[in-house]
Amino acid sequence: MFIIAGLGNPDRQYEGTRHNVGFDVIDRLSDKYNIPVDARKHRALVGKGVIEGQKVILAKPQTYMNLSGESIRSLVDYYKIDEEHELIVIYDDINLGVGQLRIREKGSAGGHNGIKNIIAHLGTQVFPRIRVGVGEKPARYDLADYVLGHFSKAEQELMDEGYDHAVRAAGMILSGRIGDAMSEFNRRKKAEP
Repeated sequence: MFIIAGLGNPDRQYEGTRHNVGFDVIDRLSDKYNIPVDARKHRALVGKGVIEGQKVILAKPQTYMNLSGESIRSLVDYYKIDEEHELIVIYDDINLGVGQLRIREKGSAGGHNGIKNIIAHLGTQVFPRIRVGVGEKPARYDLADYVLGHFSKAEQELMDEGYDHAVRAAGMILSGRIGDAMSEFNRRKKAEP
């Protein structure tokens, strides 16, 4: 069994913001594989289903971003999964271009408070993750204001493609092809002219 957790903030005011791209990818997985994510368990909205022949729990922690580890620790313990191989965390990254992906098997938090909290609660930084680029913070912009802001129409088009790629990457990871997913999606796209 796998847990696929997308990070975000639970209130309606945060829907569609840069910080909620993890939730948005979970919603895409939910729609594509017909897995309703509407049960409230372990301080998360969860849904059970099958993707690429694997049993999965889709999860959207409801603890707010900076406390995501509390919910994920509870899910990992309850379902007795091996977080180093059976947990996939999807979240926003301001160091990647809008809609770009970076897939890793392990790594530091890179300044992301949600990931810092997950690492602290799990006691390891070894777990697969899909980082979805939301673009670099403009100069003189407050970081919190930026990540809690919404995408422009042009950015949203790039994000839609990024969400589709993240869904595909998650399927590849579930199929035991994380190396293939990294090869396909970790290349930087050339900037638009």
